[in-house]
Amino acid sequence: MLHFSSDSEIDRIGRGLLDRSLPKVEWTHAAHFAAACWLLRRPDMHAVRVMPGLIRAYNEATGVPNTDTGGYHETITLGSLRAARAWLATRADRALHEALNELLASEYGRSEWLFAFWSKPLLFSVAARKAWVEPDLRPLPF
Repeated sequence: MLHFSSDSEIDRIGRGLLDRSLPKVEWTHAAHFAAACWLLRRPDMHAVRVMPGLIRAYNEATGVPNTDTGGYHETITLGSLRAARAWLATRADRALHEALNELLASEYGRSEWLFAFWSKPLLFSVAARKAWVEPDLRPLPF
């Protein structure tokens, strides 16, 4: 499945996250990865440092509270950033939309990829939502 046909689509998502103008209905799993990849291709943005705050602010701007049970999730965000960074590192010569489409078509593009590394109880714990928690099933390969 082709999610993105141009880098400009990804740029729109990244900028929409930054200025909180992205329509909430467009903040999908694919858009999360698009924003992550967009930030990762901009080293000056320091994705690991800025993405958590961007997501929290975007959530608040769209009426999604960041709580112990909903909204921002630190372990999912940082784990997904690690996956995206590793993916992009081997595809530096590819257009961003091509690399992102390949990522989304891979095992890491499915939201359940995390369950190969974290048990559901741990991943959905308050501790994992609030701070990085190492996988309990097997280590990440990247």
